[in-house]
This record gives sequence, structure tokens and C-alpha cells, in this order.
Amino acid sequence: MSALDQELRRRAYEEKERLGKIASSDPYRQHFHIMPPVGLLNDPNGVIQWKGTYHLFFQWQPFHTGHGAKFWAHVTTRDFVTWEEEDIALAPGEWYDRNGCYSGSAIAKDDQLCLLYTGNVRDEHGDRETYQCLAVSKDGKVFEKKGVVAHLPEGYTAHFRDPKVWEKDGTYFMVLGAQTEELKGSAVLFRSENVTEWTFLGPIAGAGSGSLGSFGYMWECPDLFSLGEADVLLVSPQGLEADGTEYQNKHQAGYFLGCLNTDTPEFQHGEFTELDRGFDFYAAQTLVDDKGRRILFAWMAVPDQQEDGHPTHDYHWVHCMAMPRELSLSGGKLIQRPLPEMKALRTDQQRGRLHLSRSAGRLPVKDAARTEVLLEDIFTESGFEVAIRGTARFIFNPKEGMAVLERTAFNGEEKETRSCAITDVHTVQLFMDASSIEVFLNDGEEVFSARYFPFPGNDEVTVTSGGNTEMNVAIWTLL
Repeated sequence: MSALDQELRRRAYEEKERLGKIASSDPYRQHFHIMPPVGLLNDPNGVIQWKGTYHLFFQWQPFHTGHGAKFWAHVTTRDFVTWEEEDIALAPGEWYDRNGCYSGSAIAKDDQLCLLYTGNVRDEHGDRETYQCLAVSKDGKVFEKKGVVAHLPEGYTAHFRDPKVWEKDGTYFMVLGAQTEELKGSAVLFRSENVTEWTFLGPIAGAGSGSLGSFGYMWECPDLFSLGEADVLLVSPQGLEADGTEYQNKHQAGYFLGCLNTDTPEFQHGEFTELDRGFDFYAAQTLVDDKGRRILFAWMAVPDQQEDGHPTHDYHWVHCMAMPRELSLSGGKLIQRPLPEMKALRTDQQRGRLHLSRSAGRLPVKDAARTEVLLEDIFTESGFEVAIRGTARFIFNPKEGMAVLERTAFNGEEKETRSCAITDVHTVQLFMDASSIEVFLNDGEEVFSARYFPFPGNDEVTVTSGGNTEMNVAIWTLL
């Protein structure tokens, strides 16, 4: 470890100590979402289950609430309820990562935990350089950097990053997000026999290839895995233009279903589908655990989208992770469900049947800053809406075949919406934290995620219908 690396770690811990009490006093600090102790959090990195423990690393800027030379912070859990903060995993203290240890992934090899990540460098002229780097650990806590293991191939700009690694039949593969010299987004593939020496195989998918026309100027944070009978490529393309209810955020996060041929190489795929229909969701990454579950993590934000508007900046922190979700495949669509482990958070159960006829009913929520609401067996003639803490509304309109999430913008003035086409809503599961809401429809068929900032202490949650509506209601306060 270089002297600069050690100094950066010392300064980061010092900043955490100096500002931690201020950050923890914020009424918008989350209760059951992962967030930074101070500073800025973004992409999930290196998600893996290793020796019975789940590891989550994330991009962390400890010195301010803007972007910059990122560290890798590190948290662990065995049950997804209690998380332990570990020591800093990576700091930008070497020549090949001095402007940031950018996103990457983890894989187990030879009884070691290996991290593959992108080293970001700016030269004396401000021009970007990019390197794919390796760090290893014998105990899953202290990581030794091994340096650069893959370089930028010809035909691509230095926007070339976010390696996701997996092993198949003794061979290691690595997919990266890239930008071609023609400024088109792409996903590319490398191969290795030992994770220390990598061979570039070429692009597998991207803008202007296969069935895709213009489809973004950069693809970030790819992940590629098999699920059921299909291969799944997760990716966050930048530069898509809004199209009706699609692509309403500044940048997108979604998936292609298809088939990967590593010999060609090529990923033959269908259409792109957004993973989340809300305001805040990006950079998804998955792991498979010893139960065979494919579990997804994501950043509950979008780059370049209202980041300066979060009131948490005043308390020296910003952003959080979305809840982890279990993925399955049904009818050619990814289904996303909250992990069953989240039920361990439930206390103070209340149940009942709600009957509405051109009326409203207030739900008996005790603490809306830490609550789960489950609406089931819904029958509605004309639709319904759920008003949440005076700051957000979920609306289902069956005549238009549309579900909508509305929130008050961070400036506290105008309303803004995100929506998706859906013909029937029979289940709504709401998770409300101090400054976020996640809405799961029809047992994970669609999901809306959003940060929001209601007045602290406002616990009002009301269901309204302009016609006849009935539903079973269950409410839990979450630990």
C-alpha cells in the first residue's frame, strides 16, 4: 500500500469522525436502506456471497457530497437485516487509479476474494485514461492491489469501465461498459484463465448493432448472467431520448433477454426493458447466493438528475441503495421481489378490509418513515390512488391502463410523474423509509423507486377511489 493510499484512508476516516454526528442527526437518514456515513454514495460494486457472508462494496466520496476520486466502501451481512461497516476496501492511491477506483465486481478464486475494478486517471492535460485493475484478499477485509490486468483496446474511447466478472467451466469472462470511437454505447467481452491476464474478445452488443439503431452514447455498469432459460444483460445506457412513458429519466437502467455466444462473441437479444419505472434507479448489479437466488442491488439515484436538490447535502451526505431484490423470469419478463429476509423487520402488524365508494380511507400508519403497507386482493371499478405523506401519490387508472407515481420535486414546488402501462393491479406493496419509497406491483411485475422528502412527522397515508374499490390491507412498522 502506497503512502498516498494510507494518507487518503486516514483523511477519509477523519472526515467520517468529524461530520458523522451531523449526518446522523438528519431526519431524512434512512432506517433500512444502505447509505454513506458521510459524503456521497453511488454505484453498488463487488456484490458477492463469500464464505457465508454477503459483501456489498459501493462507490464512496468521503470528502464532499459531489462526485470525484471515488473510494470503495464496504459493508457485510449474513441476513440482509443487520449490516456491518467494514474498513475501506480501496482508496485511489496508486498511479493507475489516482482519480478514482471506479466500479467493478468481485469473484472468488483460490480461497481469495478478488476485486476487479476500473482505475480512472486524468493526465496533466485533463485527458482521461482507463485501466482494469485487480485487488485480492485472503480474509475478505484487507485487500492488496495487484495493479493493471487489462488495457484499453483499439476502437474505444477512455469511457471504458465497470467490469463484471464470472466463471464458466474453468474460464473467466468479464463484460465491460464502453463507448466506441464513433461515440456509440457498447458492451464488450474479455476472457481469462487466471483473472490476472485478460484477452479482449470484442463487442457483444451495442448501439448500431443487431436489432438496435441509435441507442445511447455510453453503456455503463453491465452485468451478464443466466436466469431460467435465458441469458440476461443488465446495462445502464446513457443518451436515450424520452419516448412516451419510456426513458423519462436522464439516464436509464434496464435489461435485454437473449443468448450469449462467447466464441463469436455475440449476445443475441430482444428489446430493452427498463428495470424500474420510478425516478431513482441506476447501475444495477447482481450476485447468486448459496440458495441459488439471483439478488439485485442498485443505486437509488440517477447521474446528473437533481443530485444538487437533495436537502441531505446540508447534513454532509447524499444518496442510498435501493432495497435488494430477488430476480426471477416469467413470461419473458424479469420479476423483482423484496427478499423474504425483509419480513424480519416487521413489527406492530395491523390487518383489515378497506371498502371505498367515491370516498377516502386513512390507513392507521404509526410511523410512515419506517413502514411497509401491503394492499392485496384489490377489486376496483374506476381505479384508486394512495397519497403518501403529502409528498407522493401512487395512482392506478384502469381505463387508461396506466400506473403512475407522482412526487413533489426536490425544490418543493412542481409535481413530477413517472408511469408504466399496466392493465390490472391486484397487489401493491409499499416500502416507506425516511426519504424513499419503493412500490412493488403485482408481486414484482413492475417496480417504482424514488427518493422524496416529506415533512418529518407527517404519517398520513390515504387511499381514495372515485368508484367502488375494495382491498385487504396489512401494515407493519419496520425496525
